[in-house]
Amino acid sequence: MQQFLYEHIFNEGETKDMIHDGFKEGLKDGIPIAIGYFSVSFTFGMLAVNNGISPFHAVLISLLNLTSAGQFAGLTVILSGASLLEMALTQLVINIRYALMSLALSQKFAPSVKTRHRMLIAYGNTDEIFAVASSKSGMVGRFFMYGLILLPVVGWVGGTLTGAVASTILPAAVRSALGVALYGMFIAIVVPAAEEVRTVRIVVMLALLFSTGFYYLPGLREISSGFTIILCTILASAVGAVLFPIKEEAS
Repeated sequence: MQQFLYEHIFNEGETKDMIHDGFKEGLKDGIPIAIGYFSVSFTFGMLAVNNGISPFHAVLISLLNLTSAGQFAGLTVILSGASLLEMALTQLVINIRYALMSLALSQKFAPSVKTRHRMLIAYGNTDEIFAVASSKSGMVGRFFMYGLILLPVVGWVGGTLTGAVASTILPAAVRSALGVALYGMFIAIVVPAAEEVRTVRIVVMLALLFSTGFYYLPGLREISSGFTIILCTILASAVGAVLFPIKEEAS
């Protein structure tokens, strides 16, 4: 397993002797991520406060979670008054990819990255941070990872705080208009991938069909929003896995 992960996370021609461990280098690489996170979390802060969540709790959610899809889905579960079980299952289904990314990224760490550092780094191992760290040539050290994570966390939490405060002072018409940004964000995430990859396009359409069915069909529409998110995610991904299996490469 370790050899398999090593072969897939290191680019051709890389060696383990190349180590990136500069804190400033990590900060520099994290700037674009922080800017993107600020704009997305601004929307989350506004949405949370507009739905009765206090600015303090909105910021606390962003500080402790650092997951856009998980937070937006979690907010839906909270507002629906769903159970803690639904919340836990929703977050497990949506965020389980982080466990896989952490496992893969751990193969790229320098020997100096001990268990305590890996646990801290896991907190900030988001999709974008994983992509940047895994694309570096050779290995990465703990100081590089701390620098890479710092500004995105500040951007995410700062954007949430800014959006939450803005919701308390902006007119209702402006808040309503800015709320459209949430839907634009998800469209911007899904559409490019769906245009390029046929299988993604089909799975997205399946998810839409399942979601529509749970919203309109008798019996299904009585299911809470939390379990609806869980079931739609599992059903769409399961059908996609059956229809479009990825063949394992021969070792």
